[in-house]
Amino acid sequence: MRVITAQEIDAVMAPRDLAETMRRAFRTGCIAPQPHHETIERPDGEATASLVIMPSWNDFKAQGSTDKGFIGTKISSVIPENRRKNLPTVMGVYLLQSGKTGEALAVLDGRALTLWRAAATSALASSYLSREDSKRLLMIGAGGLAPLLIAAHCAMRPIEEVLIWNRTTATAASLAKRVKLSGVNIHATDNLQGAVHGADIISCATLSTSPLVLGEWLSEGCHLDLVGANLPHMRECDDRAVQDCRLFVDSYADAFTRAGDIIKPLENNLIARSDVAADLSELCRGTKAGRRFYAQKTLFKSVGTALEDLAAASHVFMRT
Repeated sequence: MRVITAQEIDAVMAPRDLAETMRRAFRTGCIAPQPHHETIERPDGEATASLVIMPSWNDFKAQGSTDKGFIGTKISSVIPENRRKNLPTVMGVYLLQSGKTGEALAVLDGRALTLWRAAATSALASSYLSREDSKRLLMIGAGGLAPLLIAAHCAMRPIEEVLIWNRTTATAASLAKRVKLSGVNIHATDNLQGAVHGADIISCATLSTSPLVLGEWLSEGCHLDLVGANLPHMRECDDRAVQDCRLFVDSYADAFTRAGDIIKPLENNLIARSDVAADLSELCRGTKAGRRFYAQKTLFKSVGTALEDLAAASHVFMRT
C-alpha cells in the first residue's frame, strides 16, 4: 500500500486536467451513500468539532465489470479551534481500494486532496456558468483553499485581475504576494462591496456564519461561487443573492441538507427546491442548461461530494 503525501499530490495536480477528470466522473456517476457526520463536543469555551466519513465506489454493476474502478473512503475532522493554533481546521486521510479485490492501494493526504477537488469542482462549474470572457475574479477568504481556487478559475477563464478580500486585510495581502500567475494582476482589497460589484466571478471559501456577499452588490452577468460555509447554520451570501441568481449545486441531496445558503431561503419560503436549475451531473451530461444569457447572474453552491473525492483520488493514484 502506498502513502501519498500532500507534496506528491500537489506535484501531479493541474487545475484544468483535474476539472476534466471531474467532468468525466460527473457524467458517469458513482455510488455514494450519504456522508456520515458525528458531532464531537469539546470542553467549555471551544467550538464544537465534527467527524465526517464519506464512502463511494464506481458503479460496477452498470459497468458490467470490476476490472476498472475503485472503492474510496475519506475520513476527516473539522476542528475550528485549530485556527488559534495556526493549524488547518480540516484534516483527514483518504483510503483508496481496488474495486475488484478490495485491496488497500493507497492512503492519501485528505486535506490536500479535498482542497484540490474543491477547486477543480468550482472550475468545472464555472465552465458552464461564468461568462467566457470573464476577466475579473474576486476571492473572498485567504485560507488554504484560496490559492487553488484562484489558479483553478484562472485556468478556465481569461482572468486578468484578481482581488483578494479577507476579514484580516494583512492575510489577504500576504496571499496576494504569494500567488504568482503569468499575466494576472493580483492584489488585496479592503473594499468588499466595491470588489463584489466589479467582479465577473466571485469565489467564496470561508467558515462564515453570516452573509458576506449581498445581492444588491452583484453586477449583471456575474457568477457567484460558494465553496465554504457547508453547514446549515453557515452563510456566505444573503437571501437576495440567492433569489436574484440562477441556482446550481454540485449535489441536490447534499445541498438541501448541508448548505445554509440554500436551506435558509428554502425554510423562509423565498425559493423552492425547483428553483435550483441543475446539479453538476446534469450540466456535465448536457441534460440541463447552465448560463442562459450574457447578463444572467448565476450561483453555484458546492458542499463537496464523495464522487469528487473518488475522482480526485483515482486521478492522483494513476499519476504517482
